[in-house]
Amino acid sequence: MNDYVEVRLDLSPCDETRTDILAALLAEAGFESFVPDSEGLTAYIKAEAFNDSSLKEIAGEFPMETDIRTSWKTVEGQDWNKEWEKNYFQPIVIDNQCVIHSSFHRDIPECRYDIVIDPKMAFGTGHHATTSLVLRRLLSMNLEGNRIVDMGTGTGILSILASMRGAARIDAIEIDEFAFNNAVDNVALNFAETVRLHLGDASELQRISGVDLFIANINRNIITADLPAYVGTLSEGAEMVLSGFYEEDIPVILSVAEPLGLKYDSHRVMDRWTCLVLKY
Repeated sequence: MNDYVEVRLDLSPCDETRTDILAALLAEAGFESFVPDSEGLTAYIKAEAFNDSSLKEIAGEFPMETDIRTSWKTVEGQDWNKEWEKNYFQPIVIDNQCVIHSSFHRDIPECRYDIVIDPKMAFGTGHHATTSLVLRRLLSMNLEGNRIVDMGTGTGILSILASMRGAARIDAIEIDEFAFNNAVDNVALNFAETVRLHLGDASELQRISGVDLFIANINRNIITADLPAYVGTLSEGAEMVLSGFYEEDIPVILSVAEPLGLKYDSHRVMDRWTCLVLKY
């Protein structure tokens, strides 16, 4: 089994935006998995690919004002699936309708929707409040025959559930190649044949129209910057489900959304994170 280097990065201040950006930078340097928490990020890379100078450069050139303290240790080769199961990713049940688990899990609860996610990073397993909130919204909707966009699809979990619930086509867009490849694997694992994956940013939306439901679980700054492109895909009466930000950010989102013809419908909150629903 391969030896890995476990790198600990403590951030001050620390929030989801910073850990997301840091994980993306580390992924470009060859890191394979990431476990964010309230204090920072733990990341793993194969021992032969680890470069201490590269790590220091990433920390030193981080694009947000943040104090980053790093430490690392070598971890001898082991059954990494077993480590994920034991420490980080346990099966989760959403509203007694949907169970999310990995291919290495056993004794899985039975639910109407059974989603297999093998995460190469810790984002999009359903455990984070934002993912859970959007999953709950999708479970409450009639998606039969819908045309959907899943912006920033991550592991592909939201697109997979939408496909299982009868959506006619889901265009799932992901800017990070590492996450995109993970989504490709997970879509195949779940036989989600109505999902079409795109590697790219909001410019991919120029070729998409007639959308009934637009999902974006990213962060406030990206959403507000790209909202005009999102709206350009919508059909009349479409719904937009947005998450990745706090409840207090809703007025900021609405200040951009309302001039574009989007109207507030509702929102739900979990641990300060929110899922905002808009109508077009």
